[in-house]
Amino acid sequence: MKSVSPLAFVTLLVAASTYAAPPQPPPGFRALFNGTDLSGWYGLNPHTVVKLQGEKKAAKLAQERADFAKHWRVENGELVNAGTGPYATTQEEFGDIELLLEYKTVPKADSGIYLRGTPQVQIWDINQPDDAKRPDRRPRLGSGGLFNNDPKSPGRDPLVLADKPFGEWNAFRIRQIGARTWVWLNGKLVVDGAVMENYWDRKQPLPAKGPIMLQTHGGEIRWRNVFLREIGAAEAAKILGAPATGR
Repeated sequence: MKSVSPLAFVTLLVAASTYAAPPQPPPGFRALFNGTDLSGWYGLNPHTVVKLQGEKKAAKLAQERADFAKHWRVENGELVNAGTGPYATTQEEFGDIELLLEYKTVPKADSGIYLRGTPQVQIWDINQPDDAKRPDRRPRLGSGGLFNNDPKSPGRDPLVLADKPFGEWNAFRIRQIGARTWVWLNGKLVVDGAVMENYWDRKQPLPAKGPIMLQTHGGEIRWRNVFLREIGAAEAAKILGAPATGR
């Protein structure tokens, strides 16, 4: 029997440790992240380009696309970022949707999920102390709120604290129909059909379509099981006529 060199054996171990089965979306959903590579995603931080025009904007957009793979990687079927670089942005744009995803982050990190390219369903480190200079920033209330809505508006802070301890995976279910957004975190309703404001121009309604964006800001975050289904007009009308129920 042919022996295996120590280097080859280590290579096999690494390959085995990083292998992950393809994501298995529930019925009616499809995977936006394939668990293998960055296909279907590109890099964009909209805050860095919103005020740019012409050649400067084009150059910045090109740079962020080029930088995407420098900051994001796939590891054991997880989409990983160390807290730097542009946001992971879907090539596709979506309107009314139901989105499922899981995330795991670290202390002092700050992240969120942009819907239709608009911030955001917030992810906090709930152990951060209150800051008297920023009284409307209250991480201790938990993740899942529409943080970029006006302070004290419905949905801006979550209804309940539902975050799991660091080291554990958190699961979001997000439903958006028109400008109304529902968020469940770990099976608990934290936003109940609140209107998501258009952060980019509060005088305008939320865009009818836009990409899903996974924000990175200040610390490692991992994502997995990113599944989406599009909601048709008949279902949307039915949901808008009924109160939200649990997961």
